[in-house]
Formats: sequence, C-alpha cells, structure tokens
Amino acid sequence: MLVTLSQLKVNPGKYAAMAVRQDIFITKNGKKIARLTNAEPDRVAAIKSLFGILPPDVDLERLREERLARV
Repeated sequence: MLVTLSQLKVNPGKYAAMAVRQDIFITKNGKKIARLTNAEPDRVAAIKSLFGILPPDVDLERLREERLARV
C-alpha cells in the first residue's frame, strides 16, 4: 500500500496496525522514501529474494569449504 508522508503523520496508529498485515510504502513528492513493515521477518520472501543471485555454475560445496577455512 502507498501512503503519503502527510497521511502517515495524521494517522500513524492506523498505518502501524496495517503494517502488521502488509508493507506500507511511504511517499514524498510522489517518490517512495521508506517502507513500514512487520517486525517479524518474512522468511519466504527472504528466500525468494535470494533466487537467481548465484550463477548456475557456482560450486556451493567449494564455497562452503573456503568459508569454513577462514574461521
């Protein structure tokens, strides 16, 4: 949901309650400037955001071994 900064200032409790169920994008002069979101992490969204980051030919086992060797 999009809400202007002015609307948020007038009724912050309303939008804080709505943020429990959905992200609230705050706009100023028509541009998104912030996001009000639920304090609990959305694990599914976090995992989905990671898909496609690694190239298909990456060797995960080799990367794991390298990471563990640095510790």
